[in-house]
Amino acid sequence: MSAKKRGQSANQRAMSTRATERSRSAGYAYAFLLILQTMLIGVNAENRIQQGDSPIEVLIWMINQCIPVLKQASSLQEKQKKSLLPKHRRSEDQ
Repeated sequence: MSAKKRGQSANQRAMSTRATERSRSAGYAYAFLLILQTMLIGVNAENRIQQGDSPIEVLIWMINQCIPVLKQASSLQEKQKKSLLPKHRRSEDQ
């Protein structure tokens, strides 16, 4: 392999590594925000109970609040799974 091709390969690997690191960091940030959102739902639920709402009503409310969070987490997991698949397999899945 010529020096020019080796240099290009090393450059491509470095760019790919940086993109992977950015993607991973974005995934961690997104996961943190989902966890924070879930915690805030819990705090809000506790406040509702203290204000006199029935625990069953609050539980139903919490479930309804958490469904979008679970959908977002599932979507994130699917995106990560697709990004880890080799390129030739990704085209087969679509």
